Amino acid sequence: MTRRRKIVLLTIAIVFAGLALGTVRAHDVPKVVTGFIADVLCAETFVSGLDIRPNLTETIDAMPGASLFAWAMDYRVDRARKDVTVTLFGIGRSHAVYREGLGCTLEHGGGITDVTLPPDDRQPALLPEIAGPAVVSPQSPELSAALDRAFAEPPSPPFRRTRAIVVMKSGRIIAERYADGIGPETPLLGFSMTKSVISALTGILVRQGRLKLDGPAPVAAWTNPDDPRHAITVDQLLRHTAGLALGSSLQASLGSAFEPVNRMKFVEADMAAYAASMPLATAPGTVWNYHDGNTIMLAHLIRNAAGGNPADALAFARRELFAPLGMRHVTLQLDGAGTIEGSSEMLASARDWARFGQLYLDDGVAGGRRILPEGWVNYSASATPNAWVGIGAGFWTNQGDSFGATFRVDHGWPRDAFFAKGTIGQYTIVIPSERLVIVRLGRSRNSPPEADGVFDLVRDVIAATRAKGKVAGMD
Repeated sequence: MTRRRKIVLLTIAIVFAGLALGTVRAHDVPKVVTGFIADVLCAETFVSGLDIRPNLTETIDAMPGASLFAWAMDYRVDRARKDVTVTLFGIGRSHAVYREGLGCTLEHGGGITDVTLPPDDRQPALLPEIAGPAVVSPQSPELSAALDRAFAEPPSPPFRRTRAIVVMKSGRIIAERYADGIGPETPLLGFSMTKSVISALTGILVRQGRLKLDGPAPVAAWTNPDDPRHAITVDQLLRHTAGLALGSSLQASLGSAFEPVNRMKFVEADMAAYAASMPLATAPGTVWNYHDGNTIMLAHLIRNAAGGNPADALAFARRELFAPLGMRHVTLQLDGAGTIEGSSEMLASARDWARFGQLYLDDGVAGGRRILPEGWVNYSASATPNAWVGIGAGFWTNQGDSFGATFRVDHGWPRDAFFAKGTIGQYTIVIPSERLVIVRLGRSRNSPPEADGVFDLVRDVIAATRAKGKVAGMD
């Protein structure tokens, strides 16, 4: 098949899919595709320091349907300018720009908001150190076998492509392993695990009395009492029941490019303004629908409550959350308007993701100081009605009788486990009954559910730590 014929066929497919779905104009789709790739390549080249070609290959392989257009995609990485440009069929141009300390931002032709990085006040960590500088070897043969299996590749696709695993027991790392080119200080994209960090920052503002869970969310575009969006609450944004008509963010695939939420993420410079402008699809609080716009609105509220400027929001996150936990390798990326892209754009080392999980294992307390409101951890893990995947207020959960919770419990996860989850294989799993935090980062397909090997990893780690405890006389 000639290149011209391929282009014609794929263009026809995109147009007809757009007409069938009726969610976004078909000509937005190339820019959604190139925006995602440009953003990932920029962040993981200039922040993570990963090799470009294998990273691109692994990312495309993890996205169902992406191989259909990979041949038509052209990318340019300019190391001098520190930017990435991606096109599809020579159109749909996306441009991601790196700024020191701020990571990468998609620039849509109108420039991006200038942001002054707040100074690092070198605040001492409250959380006790979780490990020394060296990589911690598995502390038992069983743990070593668990990590061997997690990094092993199946004989045929879908491949796991595990990048990092950290296992903590009672606040100390007892096993960790990294893929080539990655180490304990390498910041890695958490994708939607970022949502759980936004939930934590929201909780801190609730504890400080600057946000309320109930009552109308303080969004300027929704202040008119006659506007049905006026009824949207912070709790509903956290639980994805606000009702905004943005489609769904559950799937990472070619088909998801047609969702309006992805126009928000990859075409619009001011994501919060776009989300705030959308009408309701359902009455607030009545229907569960997971999409990134809910968390973008929370990031907008955090920015306003912290002082209104991008630097205020970044300083707040560092001062109130990252510094107390000793999270030293974190980058919060921004949209073009300077708001934290809180749906999927935080990079952190695997150890820092583990430190974040430890805060939740310790009921929101670090070094004797309460970071999150009392009861916030239980609230975060409490099941949202009708959320079939099993999700709470910022975390996925095994509480309740949802399909997702039941499925995970049937596959060996403890009932009390809850976790931050990012697309294509990112997890920070908290298991209070086992005093465990398990972090897994990689490039794995979202389906089938066993593709990333996390079910095996959780079962293997629990069995290994229980066996070690019995040998040591701990049980």
